[in-house]
Amino acid sequence: MALIFVTGNRHKFEEISEIVAKLGIKLEMNDLPCKEIQADKIEEVACQSAVDACNLLGKPCFVEDAGLFVGALQGFPGPYSSYVFRTIGNDGLLKLMVNTKNRRAEFRSAISYCEPNSKPMTFTAKVVGKIASKPRGLQGFGFDPIFIPSEGDGRTFAEMTIAEKGAISHRARAGKKFLKWYTLMKKAQR
Repeated sequence: MALIFVTGNRHKFEEISEIVAKLGIKLEMNDLPCKEIQADKIEEVACQSAVDACNLLGKPCFVEDAGLFVGALQGFPGPYSSYVFRTIGNDGLLKLMVNTKNRRAEFRSAISYCEPNSKPMTFTAKVVGKIASKPRGLQGFGFDPIFIPSEGDGRTFAEMTIAEKGAISHRARAGKKFLKWYTLMKKAQR
């Protein structure tokens, strides 16, 4: 049976697929339209989305929610990153930071897994970095062209391949935590 990732975002699916492929787990993308609650924490959004998706599918599944938290903007856009990206994009966020010296930011990810009649399990991770002065790169999606991870070599996420980004990204880290737990859980059930 395939592990179901409920997302309409092909980029997220590709990033998680990189990790799953190494474990020999079959991954299935399902773009089931789930309602996404508005909350101040990405963990709450992911948890509720996982429960809703599981109830609609009647099968185990997982979801992922992520956000860009900018220090100089008191954590904005945070859990509202998708909406902010759709409305003002990278250029709009950069305009909010004109003449701002503090460019510190972090991407956070929350993956929630749920089985029917069970409470969801949530796995979180983050990557620290800074906001570039202008968009760079053609890879990735969302705020990737303006985020420079501290652990990288000075490139934005959008200047990296999926594998390079996956070596240090928030989503990959949360995914690895989740998949380690999932693999152990499945072994225990055998």
